Amino acid sequence: MATVFRELALEAGDKIMEIYNADDFDVRAKSDDSPVTAADEAADALISTGLRAAFPNVLFVTEEQAATHTESAANFIIVDPLDGTKEFIKRRGDFTVNIAYVENGIPVRGVVYAPAKGRMFYTGADGATVEEVGPFDRKKQGLTNAIRVKKPDNNALVVVASKSHRDQATDDYISKYQTTDMTGAGSSLKFCLVAAGEADLYPRLGRTMEWDTAAGHAVLNGAGGAVVRFDDHTPLTYGKPIYENPFFIAYAPGVDLKPA
Repeated sequence: MATVFRELALEAGDKIMEIYNADDFDVRAKSDDSPVTAADEAADALISTGLRAAFPNVLFVTEEQAATHTESAANFIIVDPLDGTKEFIKRRGDFTVNIAYVENGIPVRGVVYAPAKGRMFYTGADGATVEEVGPFDRKKQGLTNAIRVKKPDNNALVVVASKSHRDQATDDYISKYQTTDMTGAGSSLKFCLVAAGEADLYPRLGRTMEWDTAAGHAVLNGAGGAVVRFDDHTPLTYGKPIYENPFFIAYAPGVDLKPA
């Protein structure tokens, strides 16, 4: 599974970058007014074909195919072929390919690939997370470094927050902590920054769907981190109605979580 996820993420990333580097590309609005581009659709087609061939008996859910959003199973693969479409449109580079496998509500395998940043994170067969060092070969895994959350200093936390969805409520919550640095990032890269020890805390007070978070959540789990609901700090689980998330907090254990 790790091999297939990695290869498909790289293939999708190549297709996305082909469109990203073109002189221009079309942007349309979906029924919920969120943007979609040819890159979202091309990456989705590629990943869908590959996953359905490799895992024909596993439920497959993807952002770009609304018909999959009404299906459910205890175990399933969930995909966001281009997370951070707004970052893609603005040519900011903070977009990712996300592929994850959820088992009984917990994301246990995931790959997050940021093609414009040249960063790739994934969980191996043992569930531990690595970052692969580029350049990337689709057919052969390169050098990997095991990553781990860092031990946080509650008097000097590094917080990462959304670039495109930052609001006053988020700033108010972050102000409850003693921070030494604040960084903005798009897409599921925020989970990966916590997983790699480059940040301690990522609060999200806004609407997200499970395909936005499952791969990053798996990567963070495999690096020793955790993701909990914002309201009661219980674990964030998957397979919820319409695959919608509540507000949540991703963090390195040892952070003194503040109440909502």
